[in-house]
Amino acid sequence: MKQLIVTADDFGAAIQVNDAVERAHRDGILTAASLMVAGAAAHDAVTRAKTIPTLRVGLHLVLVEGKPVLPVHSVPDLVDGAGNFRTDMARAGAAMFFLPKVRAQLAAEIAAQFEAFAATGLRLDHVNAHKHFHLHPTIASMIVEIGKTHGVKGARVPLEPQGVLGRVEPHRASAVVALTTPFARGLRRRFRRAGIASPDQVFGLAWSGAMTRERLAGLIRHLPEGLSEIYTHPATGPYPGSAPDYQYQGELAALTDPELPGLLAAQGVGRGGFEDFSRQ
Repeated sequence: MKQLIVTADDFGAAIQVNDAVERAHRDGILTAASLMVAGAAAHDAVTRAKTIPTLRVGLHLVLVEGKPVLPVHSVPDLVDGAGNFRTDMARAGAAMFFLPKVRAQLAAEIAAQFEAFAATGLRLDHVNAHKHFHLHPTIASMIVEIGKTHGVKGARVPLEPQGVLGRVEPHRASAVVALTTPFARGLRRRFRRAGIASPDQVFGLAWSGAMTRERLAGLIRHLPEGLSEIYTHPATGPYPGSAPDYQYQGELAALTDPELPGLLAAQGVGRGGFEDFSRQ
C-alpha cells in the first residue's frame, strides 16, 4: 500500500507562505503544513487553518534562524545579540549536549513552542524541526519527553532513498547523506519506540527549494510501498528571511499542477496527514 503526506514547511513565516499553503491545499495536492509558532505571520496562519479543517497542521520547531517564544533573557545561550537563535549549529549543538544550563534553556523553549501550538486550538498532526535540528540527540529526546504531554503521534525523520531519486533523474548522493543517515536511523528507532509514527521514507532533502513539477511527478510515479512524506516550501514570492535560491513560486506551481491528482489516483496512492495514517 502506498500512502503519502505532502507537507509545506514554514507555515506562518510570512503571508506569502500562508497564501501558498492555502492555495496548494485547496487547489492542489498539499495535505499538511508545519507551523512556526513564533513566525511573523503565525496568527494569520492559524486563522486560515481553522477555516480549512482538512489541512493537517503540525509544529515546525524552530531553534535556529528564527526568534524564540520565550523572552530573550530566559534563553540567553540559545540566541545572539539581536535576540535571534544562533546560526552556528555545530557549536550551538555542542553546548546543548554538554552544558546543563543550555539544556535547561532548550527544554524550556521546546516546551514553550509546544504550548504555543496548543494555545492555537489546532489539532497537533506532527512535529519536525527547522533545518532538521531534531537529528540532534538532545533535541530528539526532549521532543519525545515533552511531546508526550501534547499527544505527539507523528514526526518526520529525514531518510531519503537515493535510489528513488536516481530513477527520477540522474543523481549523486552528497556527503551530507552519508553523514546524517546513521543519526536519522537512530532517530526513527527512538521515535517508534516512543509510539511516534514516522514515514518509511522522506523526500525533499536533495531537492529542497527546487521541487519542480517534473520531480514531484517523478516521485509519485516511483513512490515506494509504505508511508512516504514529500516536504516542500511553497510561497507566492520572496519574503523577509526567505532563501534567495529557493524556487518558491515554482514549488507552488508544482503542487497545484492539475495533472497530479490523476497521477496519484492512477498509482493508487492514498493521501492525508500523520493523523490520518496513524489511525489505520
